[in-house]
Amino acid sequence: MTPIRDARSVDTVSASAGAVFAAIDIGASSGRVIVGRTVPAQAGGAQGTVTLEVVHRFPNGVVESGGSLRWDFEGLLAEVLVGLAAAANAASVAGEQITSIGIDTWAVDYGLVNDAGDLVSQPFSYRDERTESAVARVHAALPPEQLYATTGLQFLPFNTLYQLASEPHLDGVQALLIPDLIAFFLTGERRTEATNASTTGLFDAVEGTWATALMAALELPSALFPPVIEPGEVTGRILPEIAQRTGLAVETLVVAVGSHDTASAVAAVPAVEPDFAYISSGTWSLVGVELDRPVLTPASQAANFTNERGVDGTIRYLRNVGGLWLLSECQREWAAAGQGPGLAELLAAAAALPAGGPQINCDDAQFIAPGRMPERIRAAARAGGQLLSEDPGAVARCIMDSLAAGYARTLADAERLAGRTIGTVHIVGGGSQNRLLCQLTADATGKPVVAGPVEATALGNVLVQARASGQVAGGLAQLRELVNGSLPLQRYEAAGVSAVS
Repeated sequence: MTPIRDARSVDTVSASAGAVFAAIDIGASSGRVIVGRTVPAQAGGAQGTVTLEVVHRFPNGVVESGGSLRWDFEGLLAEVLVGLAAAANAASVAGEQITSIGIDTWAVDYGLVNDAGDLVSQPFSYRDERTESAVARVHAALPPEQLYATTGLQFLPFNTLYQLASEPHLDGVQALLIPDLIAFFLTGERRTEATNASTTGLFDAVEGTWATALMAALELPSALFPPVIEPGEVTGRILPEIAQRTGLAVETLVVAVGSHDTASAVAAVPAVEPDFAYISSGTWSLVGVELDRPVLTPASQAANFTNERGVDGTIRYLRNVGGLWLLSECQREWAAAGQGPGLAELLAAAAALPAGGPQINCDDAQFIAPGRMPERIRAAARAGGQLLSEDPGAVARCIMDSLAAGYARTLADAERLAGRTIGTVHIVGGGSQNRLLCQLTADATGKPVVAGPVEATALGNVLVQARASGQVAGGLAQLRELVNGSLPLQRYEAAGVSAVS
């Protein structure tokens, strides 16, 4: 069996020419700057490759300021510049030059920039509670049914429109989503990338433009957001002071990618068949299918599915499902108590247990906050009439079984609501390394599961840049064929496991 690469290892995919790209990939708890290289094929030899090298890692997280939870954007930008300097140095040492920069982050949050180009204040975090009172005001002006019929976006109380409804003053400012805010400070250009725009609750899911009628109904300024651009379009060239500070060439471009990190991850799903489903598995799990058009029916709204934009105008039709946060929180609690089984040992013990054990609803809001996670999981099992022991292996097995069951339910709903049949399930991200979870997902869905790549988000970011520069060609299908043909993947069947060559 071909082993899955560690998350820190180098992933490679096919390419046709040589160039170097910088990928800025930032999550809610950490960020990275990655150098992606397209290596040309040798004469008469195999196809070329794309390699990924992490040159800078840094922490990220919310900070409390004045009773609010905010992002330290100044600190975040400083780390980005350190990472870009490291990328420029890595390229220079190899006699290369960075061609372009792509940025992906989490969704929803934004910073307000005034006419002079100054950030008015540190951006609020989606975890801040300020939006609670705004939800009712928004729905008084725009009922949820009307919102969904236009945006196709699942209800989350921290969606951008509720955050904006909490702002006391929006005159004379523009809202830049976090990746666009970083791009603005690198280039001086104000743009909004489409995949992240689609998470705001103010984006028309059919037209692919700002829903100006919704903005008017909420009395939001018509120019609150900059114009929308698509992945692959150029945002601008870096500013001279950025070039001087980082060592990048002044002609270095910032290119829009799937700036919502899940959009970049889905772009790198190594599917060779059109009837695939994806699970972007990490702290959270994003489970869904790729469509040509949104599903805006009342049944879709009732099932809490969301229609978010993907690369090349596709629709990421998905639902958020609980993730490996539950397991990592349990591990943290056990380590603090001196138990601390390693992940491999823990999953081996879980795999040795028989099927049919206790399950919980991993999507329950009670599991969002940290603290006492093993105890809360056992309590949830008891509430469902099931007895779960304190043994870490048993708790881990409960989490894995529950996640797999949640994936299966969500994919069955996606088939029903979208009117399609899923052939293969692709798991990308950190969860693709979890062999037990992948096998249980195949068992629960009754469908083959292909696991990998781990670094799907970074690959999607780099591949969109490479295509924009002409280093790779084709649509999403061609990009995915490159990933599929070049990476070590694993295939899991309900009756066993076999390698994908």
